[in-house]
Amino acid sequence: MQKLDRYLIGEFAQAILATLMVLLIVMVGGAFIDVMGDVARGRLPASMSAAQLGFVLLTWIPVILPLALMLGLLMATSRLYRDAEMPVLTSVGVGPGRLFKPLMMMTLPLVAVIALCSLWLGPWAERSSRAMIEEASRNMLISGLEAGRFTELPGGGGVIYVGEIEQAGDKFKRIFIYRQKGERLDVTTAAEGELLRDGEQRYLSLGQGFEVEGPLSGDALDYRLLRFAGNDVRMPDRESGGKKANEVRRRPTRELLGDPSPEARAQLHWRIAPPLIALALALMAIPLSRSPPRQARYGRMAVGFLGYLVAIQLMIFGTDLIAKGKMPAALGLWWLTIPALLLGIWLYRRDGKLVRRRWGR
Repeated sequence: MQKLDRYLIGEFAQAILATLMVLLIVMVGGAFIDVMGDVARGRLPASMSAAQLGFVLLTWIPVILPLALMLGLLMATSRLYRDAEMPVLTSVGVGPGRLFKPLMMMTLPLVAVIALCSLWLGPWAERSSRAMIEEASRNMLISGLEAGRFTELPGGGGVIYVGEIEQAGDKFKRIFIYRQKGERLDVTTAAEGELLRDGEQRYLSLGQGFEVEGPLSGDALDYRLLRFAGNDVRMPDRESGGKKANEVRRRPTRELLGDPSPEARAQLHWRIAPPLIALALALMAIPLSRSPPRQARYGRMAVGFLGYLVAIQLMIFGTDLIAKGKMPAALGLWWLTIPALLLGIWLYRRDGKLVRRRWGR
């Protein structure tokens, strides 16, 4: 490898790494808030928060890394123009076309990482995340239940409090349950309880307790008090919003290849598009970064970021149309990825030709 190639690859790598670290910090902050929110609402055990955060990062890498790649290349190449290094290189016969080799040596491995995460690691992370939560739920009343604190029941079905949990996780002491049924409330207390499962249904078998039922408004004195030696309370089902869409997202790519349903076709094209979009954005970064010496480079980065947002929004829009059957599955997202690649190639080749024509006068 020539010294020039090593120098350019080093510049590209430093800028891309710095950009990626900033984007990951922002993304980790948002993902951490979501995971902690699930823990607080009792949807996720606190002990699984770190693993779940890692799974979230894997699923978002195909969306974040293309942006880091483009912005990093824009920053590195803009610096070469700003510090007058590109004019010096051009004066010795090294034009923008000469950047193609180090550009591809930096870009292709990252495109491979994006494809790996999009086609394999992302769906695997979705399946592993779901499996961990389901495994924890088998021996617990609800995920995230902890002794000595109030926890929201799944689906907003009420609030539960337990004073003590045995090590096995299926027997409890000093139980308090608040539930709302329409315009009436139900408060149940018990000295002890045990988790019971009947298929997919979950029951809490309570012993030695009281149940008070009455109106929410408190205007009518319509209250009932029940003292029981044993009482089985059915717990709300876990939230299942978007279940079908989530199931498709968790399926391996090889299964989607043989599934002709619109949802499967949409998910397949969603996984294929990110590496192609990343390659197109990398090719566009070189001509977009062209600027006279000492000129501000942030305007070019704003243009590049806007182009990335347009591409992502078109991916989301196209995927939604395919899933709803409003766009032919055969068309997929090729109407977006192929023109983007052709535009990137055209801009890159045109950039070099303009430079040679200007210097040939």
